[in-house]
Amino acid sequence: MRRAVLGAVAVAVLATGCGATPQADTNSPPSNASSPAQKAPGGTLLVADFDSDTVSFVDPDPGKGAFDSVKVGHALYGLVVGDDGRAWVATAEGVAVVDTDSREREALIPYETGEARDLGPVTDGEYRGGGMGIALAPDGKHAYVGVNVPDGNGTLETIDTTTKKVTDTTSVGRRPFDVDVSRDGRQVYATDHDSFDVTVLDTRSGDTRRIEVAPYGTEGGLGSWLKPHYAAVRPSDGKLLLPFEGEKLVVVDPDTGRSTVQRMTANTHQHGVTITPDGTLLAVGTGPIDPSTDEGPSLTIRTPGGKEKVVPLDGPHEDVAVSEDGGTAYVTGGFTRDGFWDGITVVDIDSGDTRRLAAGERPLGIAVL
Repeated sequence: MRRAVLGAVAVAVLATGCGATPQADTNSPPSNASSPAQKAPGGTLLVADFDSDTVSFVDPDPGKGAFDSVKVGHALYGLVVGDDGRAWVATAEGVAVVDTDSREREALIPYETGEARDLGPVTDGEYRGGGMGIALAPDGKHAYVGVNVPDGNGTLETIDTTTKKVTDTTSVGRRPFDVDVSRDGRQVYATDHDSFDVTVLDTRSGDTRRIEVAPYGTEGGLGSWLKPHYAAVRPSDGKLLLPFEGEKLVVVDPDTGRSTVQRMTANTHQHGVTITPDGTLLAVGTGPIDPSTDEGPSLTIRTPGGKEKVVPLDGPHEDVAVSEDGGTAYVTGGFTRDGFWDGITVVDIDSGDTRRLAAGERPLGIAVL
């Protein structure tokens, strides 16, 4: 069924996308606060606002919502927060470093990729040059950001989080949507959306290898919908979990390059994922490729044993985070294909109940403070 849809949508994908470099200041943050900020309480959500160049601080309690924002850089994508309270945010201009206690930008680290290869103008849109996926090493000493290079292979830049400088640049596949790190910090994984693969970086030797992840094949190339988007590292064994179309979960052993495929049940185009410490996988369904046969937006909650609960969602969604107690999921409304909305859906994982929460402008990446 997926292959039959492929040809009909290829032109539309190239036109609208899978979903729809000046010198940067590295020291002075933008002025965004008239008075000192109080530390945000635990459980606050930090959201990357693609359309307003800000990160928003959101109170997830009923009747609440965004209560502050910090301007950090143009066209934000992914973000990650360290144990020290600093957030690392991938933008079109560079990686922004945000102190989430004082709610100020500390730095904007320009990409080294732009010095050697053309990232194009600082702009927005799904195919804009600049950072996409981003992750931190377990010890917090390095950040890793996937950099999209328009019309070519991307890079994975390594940042020293103490000096706030890029220390290494590694070639990866096209459009590194997501970046993840192994539990021991010895491997970094860039999910290369337009190359149908995952690049594995050995952080000790600097060696890389690429593992194809294409359960539907690679037919259609750049025009295909059936490519990897986001991955999660399974806590029990370090294998990578990549959902496809609410039909297939690809389980990749990054050491051997071998993969197996397990059945999924949502039957929807899947993007953002996260995983809890007990191995529960959450995958965001953004909506149908073919509305005549596919299901709408949803959140799949999959136990370590493979049992799934599919929670229907209203409207487009993109990424997901989970509360510290594992009881609540937060799904962002920013989406790159069929529009977006300025908020978050809050999902009770046990009951499947949902409610909407106002948050930012076209929110994409999300983390829980």
